[in-house]
Amino acid sequence: MNTEPLGSVFLNAVLINNFVLSAFLGICPFLGVSKRIDTALRMGGAVTFVMLVSSICAFGVNLALEWIGAPYLQLISYIVIIASAVQLVEMFVRKFSPALFRALGIFLPLITTNCAILGLALFQTSKGYDFVQALVYALGAGVGFALAIVLMAGIREELELATVPQLVRGTAIVLIVAGVLSLAFMGFAGLGA
Repeated sequence: MNTEPLGSVFLNAVLINNFVLSAFLGICPFLGVSKRIDTALRMGGAVTFVMLVSSICAFGVNLALEWIGAPYLQLISYIVIIASAVQLVEMFVRKFSPALFRALGIFLPLITTNCAILGLALFQTSKGYDFVQALVYALGAGVGFALAIVLMAGIREELELATVPQLVRGTAIVLIVAGVLSLAFMGFAGLGA
């Protein structure tokens, strides 16, 4: 059982070990949906929701797998949980926000293959978090993902107005910005000591 305080669990997931900028998980939606702040915010919200639902389910499934002595089924169980959670979110978004559904496009079903969500389920299990810690960790990971994608979207919107040399326009400048953001988040590493 992990005795890490909840505030520390949250800050660790948001800033110190940000899934996108430190662990390099969830890069596909980070680069693909970060062209507009409003879309990035919505994607961040969807990913956060899926992380919370997946975390709750993964915690329960992990307890069941330990109880029956089948921890080797973790990975496949988590994949099924994540796919189900994403389908739930997709149906909800399609029904209540068709504009958001169209804006997110292919990236909404791709949350299923977002390695950040699978990483969350595996990390929370390996860290030995209790139920509340797992929820706080999932919330922190989702907020960290949303923070990273919104920061990137804001910078990309500003880059559209900037004079960027022809050599680094497009993907090159986006990857440079992602690298600089990652370096900036490395400054939070001392908080964990």
